[in-house]
Amino acid sequence: MGRPLRIGMVGAGKISGAYLDTLARLDNVVLRAVTDLDAARATSVADRAPGAAVADSLADLLVRDDVDAVLNLTIPAVHAEVATAALAAGKHVYGEKPLAATREEADAILRTAAAAGLRVGCAPDTVLGTGTQTARRAVDDGRIGRPVAATAFMTTAGHEHWHPDPEFYYRPGGGPLLDMGPYYLSALVHLLGPVTRVTGASSRPRAERVVGSGPRAGSVFPVEVETHVTGVLEHADGALSTLVMSFDIHAARLPRIEVHGTEGSLSVPDPNGFEGPVDLFAAGGDWETLPVSAGCPGGGRGTGLADLSDALAAGRPHRASAELARHVLDVMLTLLDAAEQERTLRVSSTCERPEPVRTA
Repeated sequence: MGRPLRIGMVGAGKISGAYLDTLARLDNVVLRAVTDLDAARATSVADRAPGAAVADSLADLLVRDDVDAVLNLTIPAVHAEVATAALAAGKHVYGEKPLAATREEADAILRTAAAAGLRVGCAPDTVLGTGTQTARRAVDDGRIGRPVAATAFMTTAGHEHWHPDPEFYYRPGGGPLLDMGPYYLSALVHLLGPVTRVTGASSRPRAERVVGSGPRAGSVFPVEVETHVTGVLEHADGALSTLVMSFDIHAARLPRIEVHGTEGSLSVPDPNGFEGPVDLFAAGGDWETLPVSAGCPGGGRGTGLADLSDALAAGRPHRASAELARHVLDVMLTLLDAAEQERTLRVSSTCERPEPVRTA
């Protein structure tokens, strides 16, 4: 292995801690610099990463010659702005989801990266863990026959119950679909391939929400997006997925993801995590938990960065790619359009299923 991929982190908010935990375990990625609008937060992150410096601004971080790639952990509204600036500075980019707020922004990122010969990766990388990858192997090996249907459910009462600054989840670019949908849709693409058509419906039952924790607890803020979204997705090979993404459900006993085929069914663990049991029901038999057969053991936020580093060294495509993220974004935006227009719409984009992870 050559030199580790040297990272500059932009944004030192809540999610940065999960990345720091993973980066500390990686030998092919190293954090060299961090910047944040809140200098104290940037300093706190740098203190946890030996050798990492605090950059006074994004511009200062981008001119550093010890930064090969930017880890973009900013809020969704500025994902595209930061990614574009990093690419213009000659840096690879790996960002939190979604890739961008609009299709046009996402396409501009892809064009800029291609012209510069740079890589863009995007979360979620949870789909590279043993949970989704073991399920994918079962599908690819024909354990459930031909896939015909799937269900995917993400239900919660809303992030304001735990996040001290939840407003951005309820502004344009937020909502349950754009926030949590990337986990579920990325998993469905890994399992069943790209989506070709969608039908949707959505609602916004409450006009206001209340901050439930932290120093601003009790503060009221407006809801500017749909907070319950449901839809049917048609995959390229004909399977139909039913999707529910909601910030309006206090409790549920729904499965996270299930995939049903002509010869059986699979229960797939939460795609917001890297691990979990994969249960198979074979027609005429009973449920059994499959042994781990694929995926990155012990994965954490940043596993996609490690895969990007390996891909650069090997000259192969990286799995948590901007192309996949662009398709997932298009599916989500098309679903919202279909809900608003009360009709079925075709998804204009497509992507290749990323290569499976066969390391376990």
